[in-house]
Amino acid sequence: MPDTQILPQAAHKPRLGWILLGGLCIFGIILLVGTIVRIHARHRLHAVNLASLVPAVTIVHPGGHAVDTLVLPGFLQAWYSAPVYARTSGYLRRWYVDIGQKVDEGQTLAEIDTPDVDLQLAAAKAALGTRTAQRDLARITSRRWDRLIAQNAVSQQETDERRGNFAASEAARHEAAADVERYETLSGFKRIIAPFPGVVTSRATDIGALIVAGTAASQPLFTVSDVRQLRLYVRVPQAYAARMHDGFLAQFTVPDYRDRKFEARLLHSADAVDSQSGTMLVQLVHDNTDNLLKPGAYAQVIFTFHGPGPQAPPSVRIPASCLLFRRDRTTVALVDDDNHVRIQPVSILTDFGTELEVTGLTPQSRIINTPPDDISEGDPVKPREDGHAS
Repeated sequence: MPDTQILPQAAHKPRLGWILLGGLCIFGIILLVGTIVRIHARHRLHAVNLASLVPAVTIVHPGGHAVDTLVLPGFLQAWYSAPVYARTSGYLRRWYVDIGQKVDEGQTLAEIDTPDVDLQLAAAKAALGTRTAQRDLARITSRRWDRLIAQNAVSQQETDERRGNFAASEAARHEAAADVERYETLSGFKRIIAPFPGVVTSRATDIGALIVAGTAASQPLFTVSDVRQLRLYVRVPQAYAARMHDGFLAQFTVPDYRDRKFEARLLHSADAVDSQSGTMLVQLVHDNTDNLLKPGAYAQVIFTFHGPGPQAPPSVRIPASCLLFRRDRTTVALVDDDNHVRIQPVSILTDFGTELEVTGLTPQSRIINTPPDDISEGDPVKPREDGHAS
């Protein structure tokens, strides 16, 4: 009986040990897995914390050369413009053209009544007749005395006197003839004619008006302008003088055609800078065959330059928000191939407001847009492409 009771207890002990060992193993596995999970989570948290310390930045690439636009005031002038004055005095008998009328070269604009000149012409012709008669008489006398001197009938002295009288009479006749031509020329100025084809742009006389010629106070009777082409004069700042060349095309607007742009071609420049204003005068020409524009009009001239001027260093265009203002000079923040910051100095050529034309960069540069003020050389960053500067 005792032996039969001990055997079941001995059989239960090994089974209990295995159960405890299995429990310990399970607990160890749970503990190991939990430890591994916590270590992995800690590493991930550390990596996230490290990643959060690296700022994300937006990078842009420089664009091409900026379009430089220069707007300046200018004034239109006729290709030819001639104030027509009177060359003889008198009273205006009649005028034939008024302002705005087209005229041809040599066309009569007005006629002047010149009684004084007519009387002076008649007197000059009478004097010419007298001088002609005196010349003819002196010539006949001189020839007669030439025959007499050959016969030794008169003295040489008397013969020379007759010859001298003939020469003096001939000279007096030439003088009288010149007076006749002068008064005939003045009489021809009674007709005021157009010097070239064009348009009458002013008339400052009327029928019966007193015409006084040859005084500084005289005003032109008419002004004739050739408006088939117009000259456009503009004063360009010295900074743009080197960009001006013959054939340069510009656009301009006028107040009476606000929504329309006209073209003009640069014809000549003064090739000299005015020391008073620091500008250079340039002359452009506009084809006005449609007769829309008027001489004397004000214009806004638009010069558009593509790319830098001559002798200018290579430049690119960047947004103004890329600039970093440091104590020593103006810089930008670049991102190198290892995604680290590199501070690059730049020089501003032209400020267009939201964009800048600068030197010191290439089209391949990776520029940080709106960089933080505390960014430094060598800082790691996470770049995000935004595109090219437009």
